[in-house]
Amino acid sequence: MSLADSDRELVVSELGREPTPAEAALFENLWSEHCAYRSSRPLLSAFESEGERVVVGPGDDAAVVALPNENGDASSAGADSDRASGRADETVYITMGIESHNHPSYVDPFDGAATGVGGIVRDTLSMGAYPIALADSLYFGEFDREHSKYLFEGVVEGISHYGNCIGVPTVAGSVDFHPDYEGNPLVNVACVGLLTEDRLVTAEAQEPGNKLVLVGNATGRDGLGGASFASEDLAEDAETEDRPAVQVGDPYAEKLLIEANEQLVDEGLIESARDLGAAGLGGASSEMVAKGSLGARIELERVHQREPNMSPLEILLAESQERMCYEVKPENVDRVREIAERFDLGCSVIGEVTDGNYVCTFEGSEARSASDDSSGEQREPRERETVVDVDAYFLGEGAPMNDLETEPQPEPETDLPDVDLEEALETVISSPNTASKRWVYRQYDHEVGVRTSVPPGDDAAIVAIRECGVGLAISSGAAPNWTSAAPKEGAKAVALENATNLAVKGATPLAAVDCLNGGNPEKPEVYDGFKGIVDGLAEMCAELSAPVVGGNVSLYNDSVSGPIPPTPTLALVGTKAGYDAPPPSVEPDHDATLLLVGDRALESGEFRLGGSEYLALFGGSDRFPALPENPAHLIETLAAVANDEATLATHDVSHGGLAVALAEMVTEDAGLEVSLPADDPTGTLFHEQPGRALIQTADPEGVREAFDGVAPVADLGAATDDGSLRLSFAGDAHAETIELEAATIENLRRTIERELE
Repeated sequence: MSLADSDRELVVSELGREPTPAEAALFENLWSEHCAYRSSRPLLSAFESEGERVVVGPGDDAAVVALPNENGDASSAGADSDRASGRADETVYITMGIESHNHPSYVDPFDGAATGVGGIVRDTLSMGAYPIALADSLYFGEFDREHSKYLFEGVVEGISHYGNCIGVPTVAGSVDFHPDYEGNPLVNVACVGLLTEDRLVTAEAQEPGNKLVLVGNATGRDGLGGASFASEDLAEDAETEDRPAVQVGDPYAEKLLIEANEQLVDEGLIESARDLGAAGLGGASSEMVAKGSLGARIELERVHQREPNMSPLEILLAESQERMCYEVKPENVDRVREIAERFDLGCSVIGEVTDGNYVCTFEGSEARSASDDSSGEQREPRERETVVDVDAYFLGEGAPMNDLETEPQPEPETDLPDVDLEEALETVISSPNTASKRWVYRQYDHEVGVRTSVPPGDDAAIVAIRECGVGLAISSGAAPNWTSAAPKEGAKAVALENATNLAVKGATPLAAVDCLNGGNPEKPEVYDGFKGIVDGLAEMCAELSAPVVGGNVSLYNDSVSGPIPPTPTLALVGTKAGYDAPPPSVEPDHDATLLLVGDRALESGEFRLGGSEYLALFGGSDRFPALPENPAHLIETLAAVANDEATLATHDVSHGGLAVALAEMVTEDAGLEVSLPADDPTGTLFHEQPGRALIQTADPEGVREAFDGVAPVADLGAATDDGSLRLSFAGDAHAETIELEAATIENLRRTIERELE
């Protein structure tokens, strides 16, 4: 670790002296891109983060949003025995947070991914919430490469191990494969928590004289310099040389910490809280007091440790997992210690909040070990040295922002391949990007907590919030093919796609958090793509009235194989009355009609294949599809139709186009007889304009009326009971019929399972 020369000059000017080694390391980590957002913060003002239901927006460990009740009003926890809080007349909140653990997951896929889960869960705890759902969005190199499979299997195992052990269901997410992730995979994990108004805690320190208490696992040397490591391009030898920067997780300790935190919040013992993540104790404690315009005095040797002879720098910056820093009133310290002991967690009173600088001292050149703390032996007094003495606000907010250049990329020309239609259909359906992700989500326990009403494998998950009688729909993901082809329009499409996932389950958007992933921002073409995804995501979320209440930025996702695609993972939640939703598979009802809504290209006959899986597989280029003119009205109407009693099945149309969506609706018990125009069968089947949905309904006229003036509606056909997909193209230019049996479709969609089992 080393502080850049320009940053060192600024620090020296502010301090009036050279920084100590611990100060220099602390500044280097807290002023890194990972913590200070030096390249991205100038762009983030594009997001609208306020709204009538937003309680806590960006800047804390997690955002807090008030839920409506089943009538759409501000929620109340009530006294109903079915409601978990048991308290009357209290507003029900959710927390939302998202985190990236990209570089650690390349170096050590199991621990890197596992500790990403642990970190975002602790962000939830620090707001006073109980974690109720996880969503993971994962991005890897081409699936047919052995190294990609190794990373993929390790990451999924790490997420499933940690999430299953702590008892938090993983209910949603996405998996994408793209050649530009080969040297730098992405692991983005979101968490939703639940709390009531009276339990809300923030990371803002409250009052001088309150104690700072560290609760959780003992501090070791793992994860040293993790923040600065996450702010650099991955080197060729990263898998061996950077392993010490990766934290090691202990989910069983995390589970104990979850329950202890619940008890601490229940008893009102916490004034403020922050989990120990990037930059460890130094990051958490300094940010906490800075938010309150206060300071702290910390005695580093008081930190309970699991390794001997740790230096003050190691104690400050180690990113050992399963640790929380609490602000506690002096009279409550003994009770906090009792609760920690009850849950077999370490507990250290490490200092107190002050109205001065952020000061860390250390007794002598050798720290106490955890065993010293419990030995009862009298230690010889050692000389105390001051290793950090800085203004907390300057430490957290003093990093100068980067002024970077952009270099727009030219719009692609139309150059389409000529592929046999049946070959293209089977190839796209069996692509790892569009194939079933069952191999992934069946490793996750999505039923723990008994809230999951619509499980993984559907367009969106639905979690029952019985405390206020609403279903919370969750969708998470991005689309690297889209944002590679057109960063801004592709990001707008990502937001609309996630909203469509909610709408086909009958939910409307409430709020979102994002994880903005990019390559090295010092490269103008990379920074231009990153700016594009920020602007695109911000514009579409604003159009959908979905405030972006928090998020994470991960840059320098660059390696010897080149930069990643600009990747705007969006975790979007929405609400609906009740917990049920129409299924994504058709019913064998001969009186029902299958309708396609929102397909502007099918109406106009002008198809654009840019960003499609078809072009990714067969080569070529094209412009990105045009987006709907009034997406908010489209989403509202789609949600209303999905909730209509005449609706039998709903499914969004996105990756892989209409071809994949139709194949996914077929089962052994119900097939589809579909008639399509034949002027451009390739464009019809494989273009990926977002904002489209398939609806099986017993009232097609009612659906047409609902979408009149909102979006086009096309009659595609009806369900059959022979379990096959039959596509008929008829017209002056082309006539063809393609038939795929349900068993054939199932076999095509098992690509990932066949390769990994």
